[in-house]
Amino acid sequence: MSTSPATFYERVDKAIGNPALQAAVRNATSRMSSGRDAAIAAFPEMDVMRDHARAIRAHTIARLDHYLREFEASVQRRGGHVHWAATSEEAVAIVVDIARQHGVKTVVKGKSMVSEEIELNPGLALAGVEVLETDLGEYIVQLDDDHPSHIVMPIIHKSRHDVARLFRAKLQATDDEVADAPRMAALARRVLRKGFLQADMGISGGNFGVAATGSVCITTNEGNGRMTTSLPRVHVALMGIERIVPTLDDLGVMLQVLGRSATGQKLTVYSNVMSGPRRHDRNGGREGESDGPEHFHVVLVDNGRSAIVGSELAEILYCIRCGACLNSCPVYQQIGGHAYGSIYPGPVGAVLMPALQGLHTWRDLPQASSLCGACREVCPVRIDIPRMLLELRDKTTELGLTPIWVTFGLTVFRQIATRPALFRRAQALASWATRRLATDGWIKSLPGHMARWSKKRDFPAFAPKTFQQLWEGRKR
Repeated sequence: MSTSPATFYERVDKAIGNPALQAAVRNATSRMSSGRDAAIAAFPEMDVMRDHARAIRAHTIARLDHYLREFEASVQRRGGHVHWAATSEEAVAIVVDIARQHGVKTVVKGKSMVSEEIELNPGLALAGVEVLETDLGEYIVQLDDDHPSHIVMPIIHKSRHDVARLFRAKLQATDDEVADAPRMAALARRVLRKGFLQADMGISGGNFGVAATGSVCITTNEGNGRMTTSLPRVHVALMGIERIVPTLDDLGVMLQVLGRSATGQKLTVYSNVMSGPRRHDRNGGREGESDGPEHFHVVLVDNGRSAIVGSELAEILYCIRCGACLNSCPVYQQIGGHAYGSIYPGPVGAVLMPALQGLHTWRDLPQASSLCGACREVCPVRIDIPRMLLELRDKTTELGLTPIWVTFGLTVFRQIATRPALFRRAQALASWATRRLATDGWIKSLPGHMARWSKKRDFPAFAPKTFQQLWEGRKR
């Protein structure tokens, strides 16, 4: 699914031409990266823990079928229900069917990237079910008819003043109610609390599912997660099939690396572990659990994931959605999330979207990288994203999806670069030509497709002498 009808390059041009957006994105990603660095510096065991976390993810994905069956049996043993969705359409249909079975009219929803991926909200709306996003960032996105631009921070692209204007327009907020961030949060809290108390069903994501216990863990920095999963009489948890860990001990490892990598916290404020519906006294007495949902459903979403298992891109399924790769990526820092046009932006999205939905739709995303390796360095489970981006670029060429001018240019370059004498003559010609086109050593405008470079920055003229010529002179 693309979140924008514009082309990738049109979205990039729009983002680069928006200094307010760039300032907001750079400020937020810099703050998150600094927090991560400080948290890791204070935790000497982090490298060992990252290796352990990677081993857990690699082992789980390699035996995913086994752990999924174990998870299903564990959920059922605790009184819950597991539903399998091969496609996004099936996932939406399952949730709509659950809502109809229980006479649901209103839903409160926690943060869930999978729900964005399958376009759940429009599907529920068509079925006559009202959906209220309860994560503050997601609520703001919903009010503005927008979509998230970051895996962890949905409104990284908006400033406090943008939110204030939105609250005035949509909530008829007074100047006092939007005077600062705490007061805006208080206003949203008052509005959302009514939704929690009235909702028939709560929908959450699932950071991890524990195979041994049938538990679903969600991590949040807001109390909405607990209210969404405990107040309504029906709880539905949406999870990608890859989000499984074998045991609670494994979950403990993942939570330690997740919080530090995502927001620089030792742990997220709320780590909620839910294991089935509310338990009643088996003897018919009044004792038992007094809160929690009466019905507990887990929807396991494939939507292309099983096809990745065992492929050269299987490593992307190790991802635990911390967002660290986005925060460290120089490309994401410049263009933000919306420019990618995808549900999952940044380095992880540049691999995951083509892997899930094919290169014909997402051929441009693997090119949106400098291959600097920053994403690999910060990943809590050490996913080698640059390797997979190169795999996808190679596949793009094999499928004939590379632009003709690129293919032609590289063919010409190969013919020149593999002939030393011709290469030296080409160097001399390029040096002579570019220095005559340059002003003070810089070319202001390049022709043809190369104009995309000089549209945003000048191009340096080639040096008068090559490195080899300089080296030969130095040896003398």
